[in-house]
Amino acid sequence: MIGKLKGRIDSTGEDWVMLDVGGVVYFASASARTLAALPRIGEAAELHTEMLVSQDNIRLIGFASNHEKEWFRLLQSVQGVGARVALAVLSIMTPNELASAIAVQDKAKIGEANGVGKKLAERIVLELKDKVPKLTVADIGLAQISAEIASAAPTAVSDAVSALVNLGYGQTQAAQAVSAALKKNDGNLPAEKLIRAALKELATA
Repeated sequence: MIGKLKGRIDSTGEDWVMLDVGGVVYFASASARTLAALPRIGEAAELHTEMLVSQDNIRLIGFASNHEKEWFRLLQSVQGVGARVALAVLSIMTPNELASAIAVQDKAKIGEANGVGKKLAERIVLELKDKVPKLTVADIGLAQISAEIASAAPTAVSDAVSALVNLGYGQTQAAQAVSAALKKNDGNLPAEKLIRAALKELATA
């Protein structure tokens, strides 16, 4: 089992990287975000890896962090999500952004990933919503967001977060602003008012 590789970047492609480790060149598939974070060809790099073994194939998946690898595994626990779809989701969102999207039930954001339709996005949110706090790091207060929206209108919350993301705010930043707005208004705001309240939170942050 290969858990991590340290070497130099040999070459990269649209969805893969080749890493030279002491003269042995390893080929690994990777998300767009992991590839974007890699140094230039010839420079030293480190990849956390997952080995996938099937009846007729062995392949490596590379990750920028162990946290991303954990989310890759978790996504594949959802029926209908294989390695390709999991990488597609992680290509459009960081692990913390994905955790935020699941916490506020933002199915539309997850549905932007290649190969993820509406039903699959709904399944991802449904099956992973209770597992978000266990895998979330660095997001202050994110663990409380799921509990807060349980008594609010999930559609209004996800619509508000999506609107803020469309305005240019990060997924996690938007989720935290909506969470703060919910706290101050007892979770009883329609989407339009929730967006305004969240914008005020962002303005004073």
